[in-house]
Amino acid sequence: MDYVKAFLVGGLICAVCQIFLDKTKWMPGRIMTGLVVGGSILGALGLYEPFSKWAGCGATVPLLGFGNILFKGVKDAIDAEGALGIFTGGLKAGAGGICAALVFSYIASLLFKPRMR
Repeated sequence: MDYVKAFLVGGLICAVCQIFLDKTKWMPGRIMTGLVVGGSILGALGLYEPFSKWAGCGATVPLLGFGNILFKGVKDAIDAEGALGIFTGGLKAGAGGICAALVFSYIASLLFKPRMR
């Protein structure tokens, strides 16, 4: 049942984003940024943790989860290092995901011929 719930929640997030793409003039970058900011706001309000425990990977894998990771990293770094944590916390917390995205994107660019529109 966990897989079904994760699939439905992740699919609902994607469906909402697709509706924004179809019904507004927003570009994909703005929608992606909105998801990251939304995850940060939900984390700051304390709503993301219960949601992610309920929804599982359907909530943690999309960009909402990345926004929450950035928020938690900054919060923890501010507690440990003070104001310098504002600049370093998010990068330390999200370094694994950022690195994986860069590496796999590079590998994909070597395997496939990219076409610019």
